[in-house]
Amino acid sequence: MAWLRRKKKAEDLVAPEPEIVAKALAKAIADGDIVNFRLLFMPFSPARGSETEFFDSPKYAYLLPGQEEETYAFREILKRVQERQTWAHIQQELKADRPARLPSELLMLLADNAVRLGKYTSAAQAYELLRVRGRMQEEFYRQAEAALDAKNFVKAARGYLIASGLEYNYAAFPEPLPLVPDFQKRALMLHGEYPQRPEDSLPMQEASHFLRMAFSYLLLSPHAAAALEERPLEVQVGLLNEIVRQRDPGWGEFLQRYHDACHLAQDIQQRLQHILEEGERSGAVLAENMEAQLGGDPMRVTAMLLGRVIQGGAWWQYLKELAYVHPASILFLARQLVGGQEILVPRYRTDSPIPAVLGLTAGSRA
Repeated sequence: MAWLRRKKKAEDLVAPEPEIVAKALAKAIADGDIVNFRLLFMPFSPARGSETEFFDSPKYAYLLPGQEEETYAFREILKRVQERQTWAHIQQELKADRPARLPSELLMLLADNAVRLGKYTSAAQAYELLRVRGRMQEEFYRQAEAALDAKNFVKAARGYLIASGLEYNYAAFPEPLPLVPDFQKRALMLHGEYPQRPEDSLPMQEASHFLRMAFSYLLLSPHAAAALEERPLEVQVGLLNEIVRQRDPGWGEFLQRYHDACHLAQDIQQRLQHILEEGERSGAVLAENMEAQLGGDPMRVTAMLLGRVIQGGAWWQYLKELAYVHPASILFLARQLVGGQEILVPRYRTDSPIPAVLGLTAGSRA
């Protein structure tokens, strides 16, 4: 009977073509993809020649290279995979009936490629497997600080983003994992308390306090933010500008929406002031006047910031979406109650150099 069929031993299985296995490993390394790399060594990997998993199956097509196979970089990685000693180790691990011991030379190459491609979570996992993550993180922080000394903001921002991207969460369950950017959660924490006065809101804080919160939020690390506090204000602002733009390639698009939202919010504020003055003179019901004259315009400000409408969306839903698409955007917004409806409005300090450098003010560079 089929259920009594003897399970095949590793030596009984038909191994796939070595060239195919080598190319799949080379692709994972070139892509800086630790997930695919580890998958190839798993018990039911197509690289092991199991009874049910094959490289020619549609579900594993993504593991094999496409046009990149013709590039010089890919061919060089493939050579590294096929080096005699390395390949002998790979074959030994694929045949072993136990968890595989991943080849360290290839893991390091994968991690370095992941850093180059901005896949810091993958890099952190690979470095952690090699037990060098902490040292690599310290080295990137050191390089970032040296670049900041030279006021090379582009290089410094990249160094800080890489170093913070290698942070690890040892409290994760069931096993430690890289600290994943959680801007949506952090944004809600930063805006969790409604400001009693406009000057209490996040974007209206003094420059030093604002910068500390901004770096802690964007770098996911209070430690990194604290280390930057001793830097001159203009250096911190220059670094923040680069970090914002490197984190968010679409920052320029957001700036145009931010400017438009500022104009609409200013228009609403003027109409609101007029309603209040008219109400005082006539004794009319303010709520009815606001509804009649403002309508849905207040929430239109919030939707304009995001670039789309969330049907029935509350301010916090817009905040989470903005934090996901444009992480730094939430640093320059505030909650405001208008006519019984709570919205998000653009806000910044006019006496601070930060908004102008980041392109938020009218006439500033994008």
